[in-house]
Amino acid sequence: MQKVNGFTLIELMITVAIVGILASIAYPSYIDYITKSGRSEGVAAVMRVANLQEQYYLDNRAYATDMAKLGLANPFVTEHGHYSVASVGTSSFTITATAQGSQASRDSTCKTITMTSAGVKGPSTECWK
Repeated sequence: MQKVNGFTLIELMITVAIVGILASIAYPSYIDYITKSGRSEGVAAVMRVANLQEQYYLDNRAYATDMAKLGLANPFVTEHGHYSVASVGTSSFTITATAQGSQASRDSTCKTITMTSAGVKGPSTECWK
């Protein structure tokens, strides 16, 4: 008789079970990481528009009512398309970044990220981490 080297079915099933357990632990952490990285794009866009609004105010003594006056597209969509950003107001402003596409379905906590001319950030501090 020849001796056959290899894995038994039981050994293979144990290995698959271990890999499945590790994947079930890692996948939610991965999705959370992806969500937070997309959110950082929205925060950066809000900060950029706020900076442009303040520069516009210094030049014109009023905030821009249209994103085109700030040199941005109307509506302004972030680089990877995770957020659409709008700004409203003349004597003060409110900037709102609204999640789009997969970011909107993943991120239930921060579907919108806002900032006012007074520096009030919303909807929660979790969105600005």
